[in-house]
Amino acid sequence: MASVQPIRPGRSSEPIPLHAHAMDNLRYIRETMERAGSFTAVPGWGGVAMGLTALASALLASRQPAPRAWLETWLIEGSLAIALGILAMWRKASAAGLPLWSAPARKFVFSFVPPLIAGGAVTIVLWQAGLTHAIPGVWLMLYGTGVITGGAFSVPIVPVMGACFLAIGAVATFTPAAWGDFWLGLGFGGLHVLFGFIIARRYGG
Repeated sequence: MASVQPIRPGRSSEPIPLHAHAMDNLRYIRETMERAGSFTAVPGWGGVAMGLTALASALLASRQPAPRAWLETWLIEGSLAIALGILAMWRKASAAGLPLWSAPARKFVFSFVPPLIAGGAVTIVLWQAGLTHAIPGVWLMLYGTGVITGGAFSVPIVPVMGACFLAIGAVATFTPAAWGDFWLGLGFGGLHVLFGFIIARRYGG
């Protein structure tokens, strides 16, 4: 007597190999460590706002009749940009439920700030020596250096932005003094707007 066979034999459930579980666990741990080790609160829309104020400052600074007024215009812009950046980072970190002063954030800040301090010291020296035309290139290169070093602890697009600042600053160093505001506007204005938009779209906020 023939045995009765089911019309639709059930699909046999094969056990998932142990190595597949291990690979999934390793992938999860690696991705978690990467997120925990990166400073992800770099502001996107905040960078756009910083860029827009820099573009306005470039136009305003180009119309200043004296070097001191020119320098004051850009120093005010720098202070405003720092305030906007800190506020934007705080809002982005709060929205993501992340502490602003985390270990990755400290690494970012301690890598980003020293080139800015060096830039402040060099600015004083150049100003006292009457080499105002060299200031834009120095600002852009040292800011780019800070973005690159700090960006090593952030999302991959940040060091790329720093490299662009560094390149523009290097070019600005070898151009006529009258082009200074153009380069500053292109760097602090255009690059911040461009990369801020990219960061906002790819990494949120």
